[in-house]
Amino acid sequence: MSRAEQPESPAAELEGVGKRFGRVEAVRAMDLAIPRGRILGLLGHNAAGKTTVMKMLLGILAPTTGRVRLLGGEPRGAEGARIRRRVGYLPENVAFYDQLTGAEVLAFYADLKGVDRRRCGPMLEEMGLAHAAHRKVRTYSKGMRQRLGLAQALLGEPDLLLLDEPTVGLDPQATEEFYARLEDLRARGTTVILSSHILAEIEDRADTLAILGRGHLLAQGDLRDLRRRTGLQLRIRISGTGLGDLRDELTALTGVAAEADDTGLTVTCGEEQKLAVLQRATAAEHVTDVDMTPPSLADIYTHFGLTGEGAD
Repeated sequence: MSRAEQPESPAAELEGVGKRFGRVEAVRAMDLAIPRGRILGLLGHNAAGKTTVMKMLLGILAPTTGRVRLLGGEPRGAEGARIRRRVGYLPENVAFYDQLTGAEVLAFYADLKGVDRRRCGPMLEEMGLAHAAHRKVRTYSKGMRQRLGLAQALLGEPDLLLLDEPTVGLDPQATEEFYARLEDLRARGTTVILSSHILAEIEDRADTLAILGRGHLLAQGDLRDLRRRTGLQLRIRISGTGLGDLRDELTALTGVAAEADDTGLTVTCGEEQKLAVLQRATAAEHVTDVDMTPPSLADIYTHFGLTGEGAD
């Protein structure tokens, strides 16, 4: 079932999904829909349920309760093999048969996916591995193994990518090149589910975020929506001298705090007070600069993790 046949169906969907391992409930009554052509940042501490969710989407694990759909079909159903050919997956711990060369590993995955082997050479070159294509994988560094894992996941320009800690072992340049590749794929309609502990990377690149905790979906939405839901305060730095009158004017506003130092004011306030603070700061005398810092993804992640908001 192609994207053209089901343009409005989510790329991946969990409906009331639960997963138990004996007495351990790894995922609890989770509802999660991932639109096509978007990058989803999947966040959570260890044992939050991220890897279990990915494995259920791939059909590796069957849900105990609920239903999983992937690209319009059921990954463990009759269409499972065909669906998985349209999916690229990079596990957190990349492992290959060490006696094969990089080129042989990629050719093996190309055959599994039904991709022309002639695509392997350009992919190895794109991942910076052309020089090591005919070396045994056992000689590869951790970063090289990670790039080989990315190469097999990206083979065939899949409709859906599931990436678990994809930039581990990559240097800054390789990381930027990897995310540039993701942006290009997204522009072509590829959906990406990205799990990473490097929150700054996800903050800059994810269209929507899903925060898991103890098997629950604690929150889902874009960064702006989640900031609003947390009620966390933003920080405004106002540079200048002689700002006592401005400080008094700002602290008279409900919900605004301002602290002075030798070089200016540090103001904290909620989203609803932001405009009033900025208007007064830009109109005041002796102000030389205004810089605003909203709550970061790390702040939001900590908020939901500590409060457990969204859990039953």
